[in-house]
Amino acid sequence: MRKLFQGINMENFIVSARKYRPVTFDTVVGQGSITATLKNAIKNNQLAQAYLFCGPRGVGKTTCSRIFAKTINCLNLTEDMEACNECESCRAFNENRSYNIHELDAASNNSVDDIRQLIDKVRIPPQIGRYSVYIVDEVHMLSAAAFNAFLKTLEEPPAHAKFILATTEKHKILPTILSRCQIFDFNRMKVDDIVKHLQNLAQKEGIDADPNGLNVIAQKADGGMRDALSFFDQIVSFSGKKFTYQDVINNLNVLDYEYYFKLIDYFRAGDVNNALLAFNEILNKGFDAHHFVSGLSQHIRDIMVSRDAATLQLLEVGADIRDRYKKQAQECSLPFLYTALNITNRCDLDYRESKSKRLLVELMLMQLCNIGGKITAQATAAQPVAAQPIAQPAAQPTAAQPASQPIAQPAAQPTVQPTVQPTTQPLQQPVQQHVAQPAAQASSTVRTSVSIKDYLKHKNDVAQQEEQKRAQESTTVSVQTVAECQDFTKEQVAQLWAKLAEIYKTKKPRLHAIFASSVPEIKENYVLEMTLQNSLQNDAINEVKTGFVNYIRQQLHNGKIEVITKIDTTQASAIPYTDSDKFKYLSQQNDNLNVLKRDLDLDF
Repeated sequence: MRKLFQGINMENFIVSARKYRPVTFDTVVGQGSITATLKNAIKNNQLAQAYLFCGPRGVGKTTCSRIFAKTINCLNLTEDMEACNECESCRAFNENRSYNIHELDAASNNSVDDIRQLIDKVRIPPQIGRYSVYIVDEVHMLSAAAFNAFLKTLEEPPAHAKFILATTEKHKILPTILSRCQIFDFNRMKVDDIVKHLQNLAQKEGIDADPNGLNVIAQKADGGMRDALSFFDQIVSFSGKKFTYQDVINNLNVLDYEYYFKLIDYFRAGDVNNALLAFNEILNKGFDAHHFVSGLSQHIRDIMVSRDAATLQLLEVGADIRDRYKKQAQECSLPFLYTALNITNRCDLDYRESKSKRLLVELMLMQLCNIGGKITAQATAAQPVAAQPIAQPAAQPTAAQPASQPIAQPAAQPTVQPTVQPTTQPLQQPVQQHVAQPAAQASSTVRTSVSIKDYLKHKNDVAQQEEQKRAQESTTVSVQTVAECQDFTKEQVAQLWAKLAEIYKTKKPRLHAIFASSVPEIKENYVLEMTLQNSLQNDAINEVKTGFVNYIRQQLHNGKIEVITKIDTTQASAIPYTDSDKFKYLSQQNDNLNVLKRDLDLDF
């Protein structure tokens, strides 16, 4: 085996995150304000006893800690407060043999004993340089007891000791620790900063990198330079010294921009079939549906910011793709983009709760393809009323029509006769249907659905309105004076009451029960008297009284008919309502219940 490898040059590969790790403040990427503050503190000799560096992973917390520790121990600082890299302290640090800088991983050394050992080391002064620097990484992993043991030393350390604490979860650190530190919040790195750094790295390594591909790597890294460098090494291992945008999206499993641009064109054209086929193709390539929804929302957002030159700077993409965004932004209207963004956002929120996730996304795509029609309908509905045609009034009923068939106006009639005044009565009143129902339908047509739940609820509401409309058409009459005054019999009234009970059977079960059980008595001057059991029934009748009275007048050809109600107090008091009343009523029928209650000591 030794002979096998003698002729092979086996160099140790060093990942880019370590090979190109910054060694001075000036080479730190994306944290200009923090590095400037630290350099000024060194220049003015205003060093705190403890620092806390917090922020997401891979943004330079540990790197800045090492640079800071190296710089404050440098024996020959440069004019811009950088380490010289030539003195004994700097060379010891660069060769990993410095005894002035101590690093502790709190994730694996988080007990009280570990902190006590650290406190014992603090007493020892530095051999070279001015300070002993203790870098505690992932400090939030320390136990509560370890934190408490660390408090006194952290607040009043020896003059030669400096502490730098680093963490990704600042909220887990005790307030007593936070109050003893100067806190520096590291921000996520911008996409442009990551792209520039990767371009410099590619130039040093002799790699021909597509700028659009580097932009995808920067976005995939989500503000972390270490992640970006790891992705870069992965792409280089896959493609060699040259890689393209297609190589990046294939290797990092990133959805191509082309799909999103095509889908926007399908939405504008109302092409549901191609939109669903494109989504199926995305799923077949192994992409997660939720990831697709999030990416579509981001794409619509990017189109929106591309409409104005002032917000174009918010678009973090390559130059070629930026031009495509600007072109598509000019083709999409703002109402379209606002509605589309609302729909995708609601789908994103509902995704986790949905049991049929693919259907949820497909419904979202259908809604997006239907946006154009909704915007057109909304614009049409917003036109002045005078510009809309007015339907002709319904034909007047004639005496030749049978009395058993109700006289209803056509369902499509959007207006009422000039003599009718709009009312605010509920839809259940047959007379007001012509005023209330078209308004409700117009409202449901114009309203733009922004979520799958709202979409399904809207469809259910429309179905209920149509069913209610069909049930009420049989009792809908024109509000007009009935000039006839024909006599009628009790049998005719009974038949009419049975018909009203059938009409209200589906939507108003209470009214169905009332009309089915109480046929009115005929009094003088064509007065019909209904006997009710309680005030609740009386209130239910009064809600729809105007409508069914006019219906009765039309059916019996008598404009003088009036309907009055009375409550049978004797019958109402005899009906048991509460448990106590029911027991009293039953015990009057069977005295054994009283004996049972007394023997078992029962109560209500």
